[in-house]
Amino acid sequence: MRTFAAIDVGSYEVAMKIFEISEKKGLKQIDHLRHRIELGTDTYHTGKIDPARMDELCDVLSEFGKVMRAYRVDAYRAYGTSAIRETENTMIVIEQIKLRTGIRVEVLSNSEQRFMHYKAVASRGETFARMMRRSCAIVDIGGGSIQISLFDKDALVTTQNIRLGVLRVKDMLSSLRVKTVNYTSLLGELIDNQLESFRSLYLGEREISNIIVVDDYISAAMRGISSESDVISYKEFRELLVNYKNRSVEHITSELGIDEESAVLLPQSIVLLNKIADMMQAKTLWVPGVSLSDGIAYEFAEDNKLLSVKHDFEADIIAGAEVMCRRYGGNVERNRLVEKVALSIFDDTKKLHGMGKRERLLIRIASMLSDCGKYISLEAAAECGYEIIMATEMIGVSHSEREIIANVVRFNKVAFEYYKDTTSAAMLDKRTYLAVAKLTAIFRVADGICRSYRIKLDGIKTTIKDDELIITIDSDEDFTLEKGFFNRKSEFFEEVFSLRPVIRNKRRLKAL
Repeated sequence: MRTFAAIDVGSYEVAMKIFEISEKKGLKQIDHLRHRIELGTDTYHTGKIDPARMDELCDVLSEFGKVMRAYRVDAYRAYGTSAIRETENTMIVIEQIKLRTGIRVEVLSNSEQRFMHYKAVASRGETFARMMRRSCAIVDIGGGSIQISLFDKDALVTTQNIRLGVLRVKDMLSSLRVKTVNYTSLLGELIDNQLESFRSLYLGEREISNIIVVDDYISAAMRGISSESDVISYKEFRELLVNYKNRSVEHITSELGIDEESAVLLPQSIVLLNKIADMMQAKTLWVPGVSLSDGIAYEFAEDNKLLSVKHDFEADIIAGAEVMCRRYGGNVERNRLVEKVALSIFDDTKKLHGMGKRERLLIRIASMLSDCGKYISLEAAAECGYEIIMATEMIGVSHSEREIIANVVRFNKVAFEYYKDTTSAAMLDKRTYLAVAKLTAIFRVADGICRSYRIKLDGIKTTIKDDELIITIDSDEDFTLEKGFFNRKSEFFEEVFSLRPVIRNKRRLKAL
């Protein structure tokens, strides 16, 4: 049994959940503390957190620290989301928090934050599995933005972030001094404008059977309306909640039994979800009531092997990369072959490069996206590929990891940039830079072996002998083209690892 604290420094509140975690009983929540503080109002308006709110935040986190000590927690993780992520002085903010409270806050990228929500939903077992069997969307409504992830029979189709979070929308309309009588109609117009682009680019004629809702306010309202089930038809949802979008805060508070702060932002959540569900022609909604804190605890338990994880989250990330590959006209079959070769080299040289399973995932993604830049320019495919990858949201992949993937794709085609002040490589931290160098070296060799767009490779085995990396190819076909490109591509590998790659053919050529 381990006691764990999950702290969420969000856009409109700071929350902490205390869990007991065991292999036998899984996650058990034993306490939940919340404090309303609209950090996002400062960030979205001025780009910085007001000193008075900073003082309040540190006071709250100091109290959380006392509670953690009272529970004798074994470990904690504290994460900041968009309100801290979008400040101009993020590093100063998190350093001040650490110095004044002793709590280390890490800042999540948007894709990391949404992926934790996704893990929290997936931890709900059978209901999640049932919802995902048909076309499904996870609609994650936050304070700064919403994330819409489309799935088709458990495979990720696309995930897109739209800056229509409940707090951001409220502040935008407040700044326009919108009268109450016009508020709902203008809110609807604002949402429609953004959603139309999503519908035309990503939804098309696809109908979504199920919507999984991740938020704070609709979840709270659902608990106040129905305690029997968190799965409801869209028709029932409209009947239950649409009446509340124009009600007063006092009425909502007394009727649903939720706090006043939640009642203030409930109308924005309702209008947002109504618009999305109408666009998708959804039939069923599931509001599991999970939060980022649940996802933080789930990830901690997963990392420490305290839970039996049934869902393959890595497969979701790879599926998203494959969808992206197809969108930009990539050669999926060849890219899978490059991935196979790259993973063989990666796995057989672990002691040499010292990288782990996360870097292994990154080279898989780079393999799938290696030719996406050709969609824009055949001549400048490397640079275009870099820009596409950096501009595309990948659920479960951090900004730093996207930098690694994008640079591996870029440096596969152009000269590697060494760590100097005059190069873009100097913008990377040293750990990231070294990961880029090692993965690029491996990837160049794999790409050289798979240079032809004809699929020739049946099997591959790599071994290290003396100062050589011997790559044995299992194929009946002529490898003259590959050997020519391989020799040129392998030079950087020898520079990085002090091993000379050698390619050998296991079979003889078929008789003509």
